[in-house]
Amino acid sequence: MEQVTDHTLASARKVIAVHINYPSRAAQRGRTPAQPSYFLKPSSSLSLSGSPVERPAGCELLGYEGEIALIIGKPARRVGIADAWSHVEWVTASNDLGVYDLRYADKGSNLRSKGGDGFTPVGPALIPADAVDPAGLRIRTWHNGVAVQDDTTADLLFPFAQLVADLSQLLTLEEGDIILTGTPAGASVAKPGDVLEVEVSTADGRLATGRLATTVEEGTTPFADFGAQPQADDVQREEAYGSREAAGLTANGSAAVGPVLSPELKAKLESVCTATLSSQLRKRGLNNVSIDGLTATRPEKRVVGLARTLRYVPNREDLFQTHGGGFNAQKQAIDSVNEGEILVMEARGEKGTGTIGDILALRAQVRGAAAIITDGGVRDFSAVAAMEMPTYYSNPHPAVLGRRHIPWDTDITIACGGTTVQPGDIIVADSDGILVIPPALAEEVADDSIVQEREETFIAEMVQQGHSVDGLYPLNAGWRARYQEWEAGQARD
Repeated sequence: MEQVTDHTLASARKVIAVHINYPSRAAQRGRTPAQPSYFLKPSSSLSLSGSPVERPAGCELLGYEGEIALIIGKPARRVGIADAWSHVEWVTASNDLGVYDLRYADKGSNLRSKGGDGFTPVGPALIPADAVDPAGLRIRTWHNGVAVQDDTTADLLFPFAQLVADLSQLLTLEEGDIILTGTPAGASVAKPGDVLEVEVSTADGRLATGRLATTVEEGTTPFADFGAQPQADDVQREEAYGSREAAGLTANGSAAVGPVLSPELKAKLESVCTATLSSQLRKRGLNNVSIDGLTATRPEKRVVGLARTLRYVPNREDLFQTHGGGFNAQKQAIDSVNEGEILVMEARGEKGTGTIGDILALRAQVRGAAAIITDGGVRDFSAVAAMEMPTYYSNPHPAVLGRRHIPWDTDITIACGGTTVQPGDIIVADSDGILVIPPALAEEVADDSIVQEREETFIAEMVQQGHSVDGLYPLNAGWRARYQEWEAGQARD
């Protein structure tokens, strides 16, 4: 198999990169483009396997992105999709490196952030394009020997032939030009001393490029003061690492301290009723923490979990065209909900259409979601109601989502059933209703609720024995003394 050589790099007059092309990356970014978009990298950014790359002095966020590179074999100008693949001669591995610290200075061009010397390693071997199915390739990336990216080209947003044809409508793709075709989820940040490896192969492993290896080095020459200086903030850290959690950030930008819903706290909250929790929240001045007006498919279940959020906006036909189709925000939310989490949807109380149906509800259940909550309608109601996972809803309705809604964005602050819900809020639901508990208060609210229910158990026994509730409910000093005796006896038993 032929190898990528200095001649290969020298023949590349253009390096063109695609922004988003893998559904997994679109879900991570929270946006799915309707058409492919591109940026240019200078040919001087190309390097061979085994070459080091420098993280520029003063930069924090050297991002890596394993990608499949297409090398053009014959010029393409205004070609159709059916003919486009014949203009590709080789397939190889690439790493689309860049420093997020300089994105602010580029205004979308990515020239400074992704155009540095050595920021586009390719190789090591070339796979003949006519020997592979472009929809049957696999891309893998390793960071210090640990696999961090593994995806295939089976369900790309924009198949390779479409990219070639699309680009050729406006510019001539010349022999040797390189197209970087997008990266899947899992791209992150590398530090000096790290080793990055990328490999492209056929899905069956029959043909492979071998591992494209790049070692990160620390730059020592500072940027001159007559140009843009590196700047890193939490927005760029989240983009570079792929999520706030991966970047070590919480919702307010501070360092993450670990999960707020420990198994012990979850067990406490599961042991008490929402009515008790509501009274404890009210004592703390929180009166507007209930999601109202919804019905449960499984009212006998008590559900506790962390909120994930999804917002719908009113349908506007032109915007639905760009946001409603494909792997939209609704599908991204469903496909990213994790074990024990609760997906809460803002549907503005709109009852004239469904906001969740049987297939997506089943997907959420398979992923381990604790519940779905929507203040809109549910379609395919019988199937949704038969699921083990509870769904909380306003009403059944047969219409599809697009009649009234556009799925817009995920994991933001929303309104549902008359209250505000933020990602990471603790949701507790039972036959009495649904509560939203601020994480910072959850532990003390749970502890005081357990104490309150213990007292109410004693009170109920006394009422059962015929005692008046006067002075008993709530406990006055005399009854409290008797309660403490009762509790001591319970502890001895």
